[in-house]
Amino acid sequence: MPKISSDSGAAGARVTLYGPVMGTRWSVTLDGAPATGAEPLRQDLAASVRQVDQQMSPWKADSDLTRLNLAPAGVWVALPPEMFTVLARALEVARLSAGAFDPTVGELVDAWGFGATRERPDPAAIQSARASVKIAGHARLELDLASGRARKQAPMRLDLCGIAKGYAVDRMAAVLRHHGVRYALACLDGELRAIGGQADGRAWAVALESPEPGRRAARGVIELRDLAVATSGDYRRYWQVGETRLAHTIDPRRTVPLNNGVASVTVLARDCMDADGWATALLVAGPDEGPALARRLGLEALFLLRHGGCIVERGVGRFAVDAGNSQPK
Repeated sequence: MPKISSDSGAAGARVTLYGPVMGTRWSVTLDGAPATGAEPLRQDLAASVRQVDQQMSPWKADSDLTRLNLAPAGVWVALPPEMFTVLARALEVARLSAGAFDPTVGELVDAWGFGATRERPDPAAIQSARASVKIAGHARLELDLASGRARKQAPMRLDLCGIAKGYAVDRMAAVLRHHGVRYALACLDGELRAIGGQADGRAWAVALESPEPGRRAARGVIELRDLAVATSGDYRRYWQVGETRLAHTIDPRRTVPLNNGVASVTVLARDCMDADGWATALLVAGPDEGPALARRLGLEALFLLRHGGCIVERGVGRFAVDAGNSQPK
């Protein structure tokens, strides 16, 4: 169940709220007790992330995402405004990334054993999913902006896992502001968003994770003040086939799990939904196309690349200042 804890500090009480969701946990650290009280805030935060999970989870049989996935092609499906917002942004990232991000690869995700229906890759399902993706894709999902409806122009299965957690963090940020919170850090798994800085004037310091399978270690620190950050990588969920690592992120254009030499991509943005979606898109885009795309769109991104037994940094935007460093894996 969600928890509340607090510590006293120079700037006043520091309160931490957290609870389970989406197979992981959400947490919020804030400086100073909220005017409305910690318990009402905790309840509203928990409700906000549960709502995203209930609408967009591919693991829930009664989610709105599952309802859309089960609908036949050609039928308009009314969606709640929160899911419609995420789906619209997902399609925009898909268009701008030339398909490096594609929310319509749900069947491939499942076929490779990373989704809700299988625990291992299924060769027959993979072959079927590849054939389906060739005639579907994000360009064949139609949105009716005026009425909040979606229509599949071909059979397809959607997966919003590459962007929904970021949106859930944005929903937590909205709740915090509604409760009058001025200094807070909201987190869901690896996606974070800062409300202001810390009460003492310092920015929120968050760790940049080193891309090492099976080990949690910090490679550096990122400071956040009214910013969001998200990281996508190849080192947490993957299949190991001989010397080849097949990451849980699917490359929609090649219809296979990611294996392109990019260990992780970290993106800064004003909202966490954008940071999350673009971290996934740039990871898939790869070591050359990814940085070029980030520069063209004015994104702030840090690429950690596997090269010659080392991790090499390639930064875009403010990350470019420290680019070029390399360390052993």
